[in-house]
Amino acid sequence: MPPGIAIIYQDNELLVLNKPSGLLSVPGRGEDKQDCLSSRVQAQFPDALVVHRLDMATSGLLVMARGLDAQRALSAAFERRLVHKRYVAVVAGVLPVDAEWQCIDLPILVDWPRRPLRTIHPQGQASQTRWRCVAQDPQTQTSRLELEPLTGRSHQLRVHLQALGHPILGDGLYAQPAVQTLAPRLLLHACALGLAHPTSGAPLHWDCPADF
Repeated sequence: MPPGIAIIYQDNELLVLNKPSGLLSVPGRGEDKQDCLSSRVQAQFPDALVVHRLDMATSGLLVMARGLDAQRALSAAFERRLVHKRYVAVVAGVLPVDAEWQCIDLPILVDWPRRPLRTIHPQGQASQTRWRCVAQDPQTQTSRLELEPLTGRSHQLRVHLQALGHPILGDGLYAQPAVQTLAPRLLLHACALGLAHPTSGAPLHWDCPADF
């Protein structure tokens, strides 16, 4: 098993992994940013290839392809929005618990002077996030949300929840200092993933509960 990474599923075509918070998905710039999920996995599975990413601060389910054919098929599924993704987050503020899904539809643009930050802007890329509140804690003034990104923009969930007025606890980029200090990490976790197998086409689904 790659150090610090749980393998949720594996076969000859793909790997499904539980990425811990604080670990890069792929190498960054600089010698101090070479340790990452992809390099740890490739040390054990040399044919493993990147398909998508999670933010360094986000934990949860991440897929890697095994071989170029599987990478092409899985990448196409992500691009065509054929992959079902669900996240759980704990946010600041008390929201009403509701079984009905709501949608945040706000365009996201790179904030060039403050990169890597993103911002809501009319000239940004179309971005949609479905959300619903599943629990609330009036004592701590927080709520637990389920989230389903319909698009895959960088920092999308974090930016959309900030725009909603309910930033994610522990978010060092988009939350106010008082909200950042309410958690030791970003409380955002990719908890469910569903897709078609790249070779057989069989429907596959995985769940990975958050540890917060």
